[in-house]
Amino acid sequence: MQIVELSNHPRTMLQATHRRRLDAEERAKSQFEDTLARHQARVGELRNAREHARGRRQFRTWLRLAFALNRAKRQAPRLARVTTRSTDREEILAAGISGEQIAETGLASILGDDWTLLRGYRNRSGEIDHLLLGPAGLVAIEVKHRNATVNCDGNDWWFTKYDRYGTPVEEGVLSDRRGRSPSRQLNEPADQLQRFLSDRGCPVPVQRVVLFTHPRSRLGDCRNATVHIVTSVDSVAALLARSAHAIPAGQLARLRQLIERDHRFHETNRPAWRRPPASR
Repeated sequence: MQIVELSNHPRTMLQATHRRRLDAEERAKSQFEDTLARHQARVGELRNAREHARGRRQFRTWLRLAFALNRAKRQAPRLARVTTRSTDREEILAAGISGEQIAETGLASILGDDWTLLRGYRNRSGEIDHLLLGPAGLVAIEVKHRNATVNCDGNDWWFTKYDRYGTPVEEGVLSDRRGRSPSRQLNEPADQLQRFLSDRGCPVPVQRVVLFTHPRSRLGDCRNATVHIVTSVDSVAALLARSAHAIPAGQLARLRQLIERDHRFHETNRPAWRRPPASR
């Protein structure tokens, strides 16, 4: 299987998030050091003034400065606890990257050289983790790495997480940062890609798969699903084996060219404020 990396936004976002945390920690440490230096200078001034008052036998002044010095010592600044552990956002991004790598490795072990995996395709409706292009069709894959049981009704998705005793410990809606369920997150850019290809003389259906890669991912009650929902790359291979959307070998190169061109167009014309920060 050939692998083409169009973009790797999760990795870029993880690097940016990690860098922001480290920068915040450095700023906090620098601010503490400045505050501590000012405090130590103030303590030194009070100590010198107290000793001067004692030398001049100004006992009332000496007593007042002694109290002030003790009070200043008690008010010494403390360094706020600086965490070195990853934030929740970093852990979510790292899990997503891990899931995508699991999917990529698994697909590469199953599919031959007549398949191409395009990573990180983007159009104005969003990003698709993987586009799988080969003799059995074009498949858009959204990868999720969640230790949970997933349920859905149409485009409404939710999850339940259980402990090792089978007791539910967490429940919630399954959605991205824009509030889209995994099916909407996948269908919106896939629909636009399908229209783009059709308008350019390549009316190829885009099959849609949401792949859960965590070893403890489970499917619960999934009704009226608008995408295929699977928990292994073997299930993706089975879907390809049943596919009725074969693509002639001569059309594969044209489709890949169109997909790469469309991605470059949207990546280049993406508003600057929505682009991930460049790595450094």
